[in-house]
Amino acid sequence: MISLKMKSWYTELDHKHLWHPFTQMEEWLSEEPLVIERGEGSYLFDENGKRYIDATSSVWCVAHGHNHPHINKAIAEQLSKISHSTLLGLSNVPSIRLAEKLVSILPQGLTRIFYADSGAAAVEAALKMAVQYWALQGQTRTEFLSLANAYHGDTFGSMSVGFSETFHESFKQMVFKSHSFPTPYILAGTYSEGVCPNTFKEPATEAELQSLLQVEQILKENGDKIAACIVEPLVQGAAGIHPHSPQYLKKLYDLVKSYGVLFVADEVAVGFGRTGSMFAVEQAGIHPDFLCLGKALTGGYLPVSVTTTTEEVFNAFRGQFSDFKHFFHGHTFTGNPLGCAAGIASLEIFEKEETLKKLKPKIEFLWRFLNERIAPLPHVREVRGRGFFAGIELGKSKTESYPVEFRAGKKVTMAARKHGIILRPLLDTIVIAPPLNSSSETLNLLLEGLLESIKVLGTGP
Repeated sequence: MISLKMKSWYTELDHKHLWHPFTQMEEWLSEEPLVIERGEGSYLFDENGKRYIDATSSVWCVAHGHNHPHINKAIAEQLSKISHSTLLGLSNVPSIRLAEKLVSILPQGLTRIFYADSGAAAVEAALKMAVQYWALQGQTRTEFLSLANAYHGDTFGSMSVGFSETFHESFKQMVFKSHSFPTPYILAGTYSEGVCPNTFKEPATEAELQSLLQVEQILKENGDKIAACIVEPLVQGAAGIHPHSPQYLKKLYDLVKSYGVLFVADEVAVGFGRTGSMFAVEQAGIHPDFLCLGKALTGGYLPVSVTTTTEEVFNAFRGQFSDFKHFFHGHTFTGNPLGCAAGIASLEIFEKEETLKKLKPKIEFLWRFLNERIAPLPHVREVRGRGFFAGIELGKSKTESYPVEFRAGKKVTMAARKHGIILRPLLDTIVIAPPLNSSSETLNLLLEGLLESIKVLGTGP
């Protein structure tokens, strides 16, 4: 066990050298950071050996828990062969094997795999492919269609189709044109209290219609300029875990395709079981032109992402070298062998451990607890989400938000640490996204601890 003196040393070096993402560093520098040293299953351990439940799967990516022996073994075996070899002018065994394995489980029609190293990079590739695809057809389509409050990453392309006033205001003049439309959740203003099996209240039927009417109007006026529509299927993550129904997603897809516009499904956050199925689009029965994946692709071990697409899109880029139809895009670590080995092992775990089958009763338990014991709390405005992905919005009352400066989300997060739980709130929305293979005992400890942590809000400001 490392001494308190060593902890102070870690704090000093952290404060001296690190710049943390999505963090107000003035506040960070005034606090003692929690320094993680190791992980095991659904748990993280700090440098003093204290154990915490990883309630957000280290930002929604650790599918099978930490330190899984099968993934560890696969990485070690690959490390003994080669850690990196470029896909520029060469290929490598793990990238080929992972591509084959992915194509075997992807929605029908997605047969081509383009590797990157982050979710934003996968989205960037899809956007560029869509624009160049149309250019190769002799059409200039450089605009996009996206859900309001979308988040697709922080590179300029992904910001353009997922602009957030909070995150991206400083870059407003630098993003390209994208048409956004409100989701049924925004229009209805609420989501069902009976969130499992995740159906909207009756007013949402009208909200879905109103949303689709706005989409159709945009397509009528701009359809010949729009390259693609991009959507986070079933759950908008960083927006605050805002859901929409599979039925709505199917209607949106059919409408977009009826205008000849390409469809991009960004499943970086929701892919690989997070919504209860391997891929969220399966629940809507749709076949996107592009599917972007990352985060849990490697079980949360290594930074690998993919842009998957169809033979139709792929073939548009084929030609003689002198035609310069190539897709001029790539990354140094594209198809990294270590990351691909981890991805193969992760997919093998889904099969061997029957992860999705075993997940179903845990999803039912999660939503029963949330709806029966957490949703009624006086400082919980709403519980929403889908599958093993939930958001708990805090408020002064069922109809009133806390002022930003009250920091309700942070108060609950810090209280949860005393119960051995690590959370990462989205402002005042507490996100629950534990590893898919979390035990029933761990899940119960998490929810009971969360219940007590929310109670620290008391009467509020």
